[in-house]
Amino acid sequence: MNKIEHIGIAVKNLADANNLFKKLFNAPHYKIETVASEGVNTSFFKVGSNKVELLEATNPESPIAKFIEKRGEGIHHIAFDVDDIASELVRLEQEGFTVLNKTPKKGADNKMVAFLHPKSTNGVLIELCQDIKE
Repeated sequence: MNKIEHIGIAVKNLADANNLFKKLFNAPHYKIETVASEGVNTSFFKVGSNKVELLEATNPESPIAKFIEKRGEGIHHIAFDVDDIASELVRLEQEGFTVLNKTPKKGADNKMVAFLHPKSTNGVLIELCQDIKE
């Protein structure tokens, strides 16, 4: 793993959260994107060399809606940048981690993504991210 790619925060209302984080970071978001396959709208902020992703559910059955219903708004996941997501998933599964996505899928911000179950990572949902090479 190369670095923390971003921290994901689940929010009930993206417009309200964008306003709040704009004030907090003293800078506007740089991108809003919908990931229909996950039922989520995302908004990204740059904070120095780091990124924060806000996540709003687009339907009540989405993972973000269920997360907020169970736990409320707050940190949803930490994402790490990797060079080769497929081989990293194999390695982590061999190390005993529970891999939620055996095959990486397209995520927001031009990334291929996969997740590790929080039960195998001390309660933290871990996302692996690799840039999509075009």
